[in-house]
Amino acid sequence: MRRQMAALTLAALLLLPGCSAMLNREYQVVSPHPEFPATEENSSAIRVETYQELVNAVLYFVEQGVEHGVVRLVNYTRDVESDLSRACLEVAKEDPLGAYAVDFIKNDYTRVVTTYEATIDITYRRTPEQLRALVNVTGSSAIRQELAGALSVFAPEIALRVGYFAEDEASILALVRQAYCDTPAAALGMPDCTVSLYPETGRQRIVEILLSYPGEREVLQKRQAAALAAADRLAAPYQGISDPETRLRSLAGDLSIQTVYDPERGGNTIWDALVAGRADGEGLALALLLLGERTGLSCTLAEGRLNGAPHVWNVLELEDGTRRHIDLSGEIPTLLGTDEEWAALGYGWLSGGEEPEGPDGEAAQTPETLLMTRSGPEKTGPGPDGAAPDGAEPPGGDGAEPTEEGEGSGPELPEESGAEAPAEAQ
Repeated sequence: MRRQMAALTLAALLLLPGCSAMLNREYQVVSPHPEFPATEENSSAIRVETYQELVNAVLYFVEQGVEHGVVRLVNYTRDVESDLSRACLEVAKEDPLGAYAVDFIKNDYTRVVTTYEATIDITYRRTPEQLRALVNVTGSSAIRQELAGALSVFAPEIALRVGYFAEDEASILALVRQAYCDTPAAALGMPDCTVSLYPETGRQRIVEILLSYPGEREVLQKRQAAALAAADRLAAPYQGISDPETRLRSLAGDLSIQTVYDPERGGNTIWDALVAGRADGEGLALALLLLGERTGLSCTLAEGRLNGAPHVWNVLELEDGTRRHIDLSGEIPTLLGTDEEWAALGYGWLSGGEEPEGPDGEAAQTPETLLMTRSGPEKTGPGPDGAAPDGAEPPGGDGAEPTEEGEGSGPELPEESGAEAPAEAQ
């Protein structure tokens, strides 16, 4: 009886339109489509029929970090031995990833009836972790952003796969400098940089940048924590000031009181300015940049020249698009000036690196020559700190003799940022 009832129930359900649609529903089975089809004879072998497919197969092994791969050449009408050597050489020398990651590639092959089975053995000079850490970027702005991220954590190296590369080693070094100035919270000594490009030519390249800091990471992290704590204490009273010029002037005033400006013995880091209490012009400018960030100011660091000598100072960006300049290394560290006022005092920089001569043979200075490391055109030259020569008295000068570094030299790096604590703040 129960079997008869079950059969009647099933028949009734089949007559219902909704259930009929449910029972007749179509299903799709989706399976991943491999980029390279495997052969029936060897499930791990990649099947290729043309030279370009052979190159792609070798490159695929490199991308996957494969040390031993098998390629089956089917219906291949070209010279197998010659093409194998050529494909391996092309990947190892001309492809950015191969040039960066591969030490050497060996190959061999055997004929199997009407096909060829080739073995590819790859020796790498990079670890799997290094390959996974590669970052894809396009353009100098993206490179600069990634560099700032690496510098912020004191990373010893960074490798970037650049989709369209129109730079050179010198421009990469300049981007490292700009990124350092973009990251005042980690400005504890400009690292020495080694730049390598893979391959040596081409629009698509891998850029490897090795960074050597002036101290161990643990030491730098401790100094960073101390400097940030000091910056927050100094900035706290001025968080509520609405006028940006008044806020910046107040921060500059307090910083100049607690820190001795010493272009000879002062260090050039935020720790020197905020903790040790003795810093040169670059150390003061970086510290003020950090204080500006902590209080919400649109403050940048400018690298240029003062009466022909390398110099750094700060610039405040206002909402109306105008700027106010301030130089903590001067006799009046709280003095703010407009573009025109600053240019008239001898401050300037040409983004192209060439300074036009004025009527008296001196380099002409105009507001347009100013270079801002974060808000203006990207710099292609150096930016070390220096003082005004021969008794010049701009708002940022104190009559000190210029440094001996010539144009194109980088900032002097302290051995351990070991500035002496001042006996009495100026």
